[in-house]
Amino acid sequence: MSVSAVAADRSLCAPLPVLGRDVLVPLVTGGEVDYAALDYAASAPTLQRVWDDVAGYAPYYGSVHRGAGYLSQLSTDLFENSRATIAGFLGCRADDQVVFTRSTTDSLNLLAAALPRDTEVFVFETEHHASLLPWEQRADTVVTYLNAPRTPQQAVETLEKALAGRAAAGRGPALVCVTGASNVTGELWPVRELAAAAHAHGARIVLDAAQLAPHHPVDIATLDVDWVAFSGHKLYAPFGAGVLAGRADWLQAAEPYLAGGGASRKVSRRADGGVDVEWHTTAARHEAGSPNVIGAYSIASACQALTEAGFETLVAREQALIARLREGLAEVPEVKVLSLFGDDAPRVGVLSFVIEGWNSSHFAAALSAEYGIGVRDGLFCAHPLVRTLLGSEPQEPGECGAPEAAPGERSLNAIRVSFGAGTPEEHVERFVRAVKELVADGARWNYRTEDGRCVPDTSA
Repeated sequence: MSVSAVAADRSLCAPLPVLGRDVLVPLVTGGEVDYAALDYAASAPTLQRVWDDVAGYAPYYGSVHRGAGYLSQLSTDLFENSRATIAGFLGCRADDQVVFTRSTTDSLNLLAAALPRDTEVFVFETEHHASLLPWEQRADTVVTYLNAPRTPQQAVETLEKALAGRAAAGRGPALVCVTGASNVTGELWPVRELAAAAHAHGARIVLDAAQLAPHHPVDIATLDVDWVAFSGHKLYAPFGAGVLAGRADWLQAAEPYLAGGGASRKVSRRADGGVDVEWHTTAARHEAGSPNVIGAYSIASACQALTEAGFETLVAREQALIARLREGLAEVPEVKVLSLFGDDAPRVGVLSFVIEGWNSSHFAAALSAEYGIGVRDGLFCAHPLVRTLLGSEPQEPGECGAPEAAPGERSLNAIRVSFGAGTPEEHVERFVRAVKELVADGARWNYRTEDGRCVPDTSA
């Protein structure tokens, strides 16, 4: 049996096969190995099922909402059926809207643009930048940043205290933004309890489910959240699409996110030379331009695949992988796992850590070059959270990618390993083995910094 056939056979241990499961990558020390993709929190591999579905539709691709021809009608039906599939996946209420966007970031920026005037937004400093930064883009929005809690209960208490102060002052609309699962620690947040606290004080809540939806059921009605945002590329779907789903009233009352065809129902000239526009009140109001039908269909296909596989089965398997990973890292005293809520907190397959005596970028480079393992290093676009977890000063240098620091030097960054339904058990075992070997024996190759990245030195 060939090496690639062996790799493909091992991949069958994963419940949902993904593209790239049999890709071989070169090792700087010689030879090749099947690539261990352990950076799902950035972009998950595409499900084979999704790719096959998209390939099957591709010959029938046509313009959406634009043409009278058969392919246009078929594509329009596919697009709208995808919207319905995603609504079912999210447990949307009857009057909720599902708006297609480009990503979680785009979804939350859309919602930020749709906020009523003088809305006050409450957001924990622990959020990913996609859910931390959009709210200050408007001068009429007030943003209150909440300190990082150290327990789920403290998160609820912190929010309740902040909202009680707002209500006492008799201020206007309010929105709470919270992640479902941290992109740094993988820890689950008490979404339902936070939603209850928000509603008790007259506020609404949006859930950033980018890291939650690929690992756990997300039900808008059960969680009692007002909106959910997530990205297709983290849900095993390619093509740059995302979703904002939830209450329609603020979206219907807002100016269209983009002005153009598709968002408008009727455009006419006025006597004074200008134009009058009647905008759609459906999700189309914020979907101007030619829709990304393939992106929407890929998300719907991924939703169906996850549903059919059964989240109960997927969650149980992932928890076993998490337990094996934590058990292995606990055997290395130099490893410090980053956590807000402690070792017993429920989590998804995302874990970040630092290693005493190692620059995280150097360690990540060695994992890739010497073991064929892909992880993430840096601050993971969650700078305030990682700084808090590392106990750093706010001004200490650090960036999303690798900082300019030589191997072994102190630098503000960490290593993140993440996985999901397409991860073979062997990849987690290889990772644990590689961590132990690198910490015990050191890297087998020399590395240098090039364009901000730590890379193998091949100049010798």
